[in-house]
Amino acid sequence: MPTRRQILALGASAAAMLSLRALARAATDTVVYLPLVQVPPQPTPEPSATPTPEQSATPTPEPATPTPEPATPTLAPTATSTLAPTATPTLAPGDVGWIIAPASGTADQAIAWFTARAVGHSDYTAYDVTSIVQAYQNLGESVGIGVDWFLALAQCAHETGSLTSWWSQRPRRNPAGLGVTGVMADGDGTPATQPGVDWAWDASIMKWRAGMSFTSWADADGSVPGHLGRLLAYALPEGAGTPEQQALISAALSRRGLSAKYRGIAPTIIGFNGTWAVPGTTYGQSIIRLVQQMRGG
Repeated sequence: MPTRRQILALGASAAAMLSLRALARAATDTVVYLPLVQVPPQPTPEPSATPTPEQSATPTPEPATPTPEPATPTLAPTATSTLAPTATPTLAPGDVGWIIAPASGTADQAIAWFTARAVGHSDYTAYDVTSIVQAYQNLGESVGIGVDWFLALAQCAHETGSLTSWWSQRPRRNPAGLGVTGVMADGDGTPATQPGVDWAWDASIMKWRAGMSFTSWADADGSVPGHLGRLLAYALPEGAGTPEQQALISAALSRRGLSAKYRGIAPTIIGFNGTWAVPGTTYGQSIIRLVQQMRGG
């Protein structure tokens, strides 16, 4: 029969076994919860296309010598314009030679110029000179005309020797060689056989000279309207200009026509080179210089 000590030892051993079993069961029953991390699916990569190389454009080679830009034009006036701009703020319009422009000088300057050269060297008196200059100024500055009348007077001075030429004297009063071609005719040696309308008898040589004569300077059919109207015809294309300009042109060309090829070719006086005067390669420049001289410049 087991002793008391043996029984106690068996009991302790059984209790220890039971404790171990309980611990083992608790360990197997314990669940550890770990957080779920959702990993997105990796997309299937698309096959990469081989890029087509771009064509490299061949650059346009710059010219070795750069093309010069055109000079700033002394813009000519538009068809309906009555005033032309000056080339620079320091130059008067006459220094550029615009036909349709403000006056490039004053009446006093023109009167002083012609008086010093015509009075005592022609049939014209100081009063006559003043009247002629005023006729140019009044018409040039009248509404809708807008002609540089001082420039026109410089042309008159160039063509007539400042009102001393045979053609500029009474009764011819031709201001700028209008219709003067140098042609002469004998007729029968008397003034009775005039070859045509625009001829004048020269008693000093007993011949007829081709050219226009005018009965006055200032009247509607006089020298000044005939001169300014012809300037406008050269400056403006056919049908262009203000009604007043067109009327003045029509009156001037009714006396002596102008070929269509000359209409509008001379917005500046430089356009008269080889046209108003032949050959006249520096005709316009000569008149511009005369404008400066008449102003005392």
